Amino acid sequence: MPDNIPGVQVADRSSSIRITAMKTYWVGPIVYVKIETNHGISGWGDLKGVDPRPAKVLVESLFELINGENPTRIEYLWQKLFRAHRNMRGGSFMVHTIAAIDIALWDIAGKLWNTPIYRLLGGPTRDRIRVYHTPKAVKVGPPGIFEHCGTPADISRMVNAIKAAREKVGPDGAVMFDSHSAVPPATLIQLASAIKPYDVLFIEEPGVPGNIESFKRVKQHIDIPLALGERDRTIWGMIPYLQEGCVDVLQPDCCHTGGISQMKKIAALAEAYYVPLAPHCTATFLGIAASLHVVSSIPLFLIHEFYPDNAGFNLPGVTKMAYELDKDGYIGLPPGPGLGVEVDEARLATESKKPQTYRWPGAKLKDGSIADY
Repeated sequence: MPDNIPGVQVADRSSSIRITAMKTYWVGPIVYVKIETNHGISGWGDLKGVDPRPAKVLVESLFELINGENPTRIEYLWQKLFRAHRNMRGGSFMVHTIAAIDIALWDIAGKLWNTPIYRLLGGPTRDRIRVYHTPKAVKVGPPGIFEHCGTPADISRMVNAIKAAREKVGPDGAVMFDSHSAVPPATLIQLASAIKPYDVLFIEEPGVPGNIESFKRVKQHIDIPLALGERDRTIWGMIPYLQEGCVDVLQPDCCHTGGISQMKKIAALAEAYYVPLAPHCTATFLGIAASLHVVSSIPLFLIHEFYPDNAGFNLPGVTKMAYELDKDGYIGLPPGPGLGVEVDEARLATESKKPQTYRWPGAKLKDGSIADY
């Protein structure tokens, strides 16, 4: 086939940029991933939501597949990583790890062309982004771990917390309830009728992922919008909820679902069903920015989880992103170029040399049996 046919010219002919190295820093629950190039441009991603000990080893192993490649061939490299081993594709460790690499590649691409990532994704579809928690948007969590059914006292505590949140934000604010997959379906059905007067924007994680029939049953009995998806991965994990009509608001986590590349596809898939995104996001500013760039570029978006000051996810001073919260509970579009996030690599190196630990959650019910959350 002649070399002058555009279809076979898959290399990025505008640049000779190549991936040359990777550095990883395990600090707390996060593995920070830095990808370096021969042009002196580097990109960052965060690997989270899984045990960081094997995750760090896995991302370093996967580097073998991208070393020497052109980092702007992002979709090609995503497929190369995802399809690298037929027995590991789709698993949480693999997909979370690919997400960190994918985010770093997009960061490089944005820096290479000196533009925010959302402009590479088709340009901005909005001028500002609604976030929570703010004085105008509050999410209420469940009061602890539940048994397999709730009590009147359990329901009363949840109702009172939701009522207090509504009084705080006023009639023009947003109140969400996160059941964390910890409130049994039967109890959730009882709760839904009791909180109708407080106009909850959505009920999040109404069940444990794994059986679509359980979500169909909950949806049949609850007429408050249901939001889910934070523990599901890639477009293939989201399809059943959309096909079966179980979801009103989709909540992919950019760092869980395969990165910017995959989250953009999920948004398009949801758009076909007229389902907006309200992304789950408990990450460093790297993961936060990655998710914000996606929602800056999609048409159907509701509200974004935003915890910039949560030291459990976002160690103060290690990553920085400029933002300003307005009186209505919105922030501006993420800055650029790339992610628009500054990383204090010297501090990361220092912190990573300290003893790091990881503890499995291990929640139990009152009788000693294992809980789901």
